[in-house]
Amino acid sequence: MCCVFSWHLCLLNSGFNKFFNYMPVPDMKAGATLLMMAFSKSGWVLSLVGIVEIVSGILFALPKYRALGAIVLLPVVVGILVFHLVQEPNGNPVGIILSALNGYIIFEKLDRYKPMIK
Repeated sequence: MCCVFSWHLCLLNSGFNKFFNYMPVPDMKAGATLLMMAFSKSGWVLSLVGIVEIVSGILFALPKYRALGAIVLLPVVVGILVFHLVQEPNGNPVGIILSALNGYIIFEKLDRYKPMIK
């Protein structure tokens, strides 16, 4: 339960940072920096990711909706993992940990997804 509580706080923090930019930007390789600048200049990609993170963080805080939060967040987590594997390998532990946490929650709530795949 502690793991899920921390996970939802991380999501909320990350989502709000997309709008208020209060955390410092880490040094990244040139390709990763160009990609993040392109996302930023699009005007909507990072906002959409921030909204998904905030909504998922709220859903994770409510045990009844945790399974929904994990599925809503899945595309963002996959994007984070691929970004770190391909563009910024220094952040691989972050992508792996986030993927593992989301995967654990999906696996834990697997019975709730069965109606969707019948």
